Amino acid sequence: MSTTGRGTGRHVVVIGAGVSGLAAAHRLLARGARVTVLEASGRVGGKLLPGEIAGARVDLGAESMLARRPEAVALAREVGLADRLRPPATATASIWTRGALRPMPKGHVMGVPGTATALAGVLSDEGLARIEQDARLPRTEVGEDVAVGEYVAARLGREVVDRLVEPLLGGVYAGDAYRISMRSAVPQLYRAALTHTSLTQAVREIQAATATAAQSGPVFMGLVGGVGTLPLAVAESVRARGGEIRTGVPVTGLRRAPGDGWRVTAGERELHADAVVVAVPAPAAAALLAAESPAAAAALRTVEYASMALVTLAYRRTGTELPEGSGFLVPPVDGRTIKASTFASRKWGWIADENPDTVVLRTSVGRYGESEILERDDADLVAASRRDLRAATGLDATPVETRVTRWTDGLPQYPVGHHARVARIREHVAALPDLAVCGAQYDGVGIPACIASAYAAVDQLGGDLRAARALAADPVQSLHGGAGE
Repeated sequence: MSTTGRGTGRHVVVIGAGVSGLAAAHRLLARGARVTVLEASGRVGGKLLPGEIAGARVDLGAESMLARRPEAVALAREVGLADRLRPPATATASIWTRGALRPMPKGHVMGVPGTATALAGVLSDEGLARIEQDARLPRTEVGEDVAVGEYVAARLGREVVDRLVEPLLGGVYAGDAYRISMRSAVPQLYRAALTHTSLTQAVREIQAATATAAQSGPVFMGLVGGVGTLPLAVAESVRARGGEIRTGVPVTGLRRAPGDGWRVTAGERELHADAVVVAVPAPAAAALLAAESPAAAAALRTVEYASMALVTLAYRRTGTELPEGSGFLVPPVDGRTIKASTFASRKWGWIADENPDTVVLRTSVGRYGESEILERDDADLVAASRRDLRAATGLDATPVETRVTRWTDGLPQYPVGHHARVARIREHVAALPDLAVCGAQYDGVGIPACIASAYAAVDQLGGDLRAARALAADPVQSLHGGAGE
């Protein structure tokens, strides 16, 4: 790929203007390509969406990004948002379980404790006693992959999974811990399980290694105005560098061009591209690749998605009392409608500063296999959220405004064997010259993971497969940002 100057290199078409596609376009322009981004919907940003409620700026999609990975924070700085980066004002969250709000335990790795005492208060006495058996149990083999819930339950008992691992993983994937791949979703635990008999000992060693690494700074970061403003800033930077972004332009065909390059059919137009980055969800990617790589398309069609909805509520500050902390998670085993709530005005200081007379909360509803919940109308989802908030916190005030944002098929699922599926997809795609794929269905669902996937795709177009291989060996773990992601 030419790097001789802006717009003088090969023409690359990026299909999809979510954060993955925009990050790919941004990187391509930096390397001298001429870039056209095509987006089927009427806006950029994908699952990142800024909005307003009762005059307050808020996120209506994802609200935080992992700062212990460099990609998202670095991209924000590159596109001029350095002065708007903010850590959460509080990182203290709770678990609403067994009839009470209980402090989120410390000393665990994605809900898996290093000692039984780390989960005191959240688990029953029987559950705590079951953890102690881990040190005496024979080795549990994990093979090429294993479900997080299955492995942890075998070592520590189901109560650890049901009361803590499940709500934490559910906050990231809206999935089922007993289906989610440990190798792809919690890779550090998988690596430890390969060499350790005791899971609690493995967790303690992970914690010691983390402490030795002495990572400083916040684990998560947000943006004043919401992380939904990140793709808008990236899009602005792409355009300023000479890239073209077209929204409302669905791509309906992708075929190899006679001789060299690709023919991209978009509406009534056909574009010629020297190379293509496919940065759309799995079903759309499968449709685009069906003609040139039926095998890749078949693998992509096996990717399942979870749907969810976010209920955003605004209250007058006077008379609105909330518990301390940033919010709470809800284990599915407790049978509630909501799976989490974020006290957004408390978690993000900039919301409170901009709106001193308003309190903003979010709840999330819907998990993998619960699509019927999303068939309920907005008023029902708001009423259910208010009932659960009242039961958890005592909040009985009437909101001044509510908004329901539905994310149908919003989160790809990472079941056991996900790594092998991704490897098959990439192997088939690699047989197609000048084509790469990226997005949340491959290497992690968080913002840094999507950006890392995009950068690996750009490198691949230039013949460098090191980043893609690194992601295959060590996926980007997506952590839960406290409550209500």
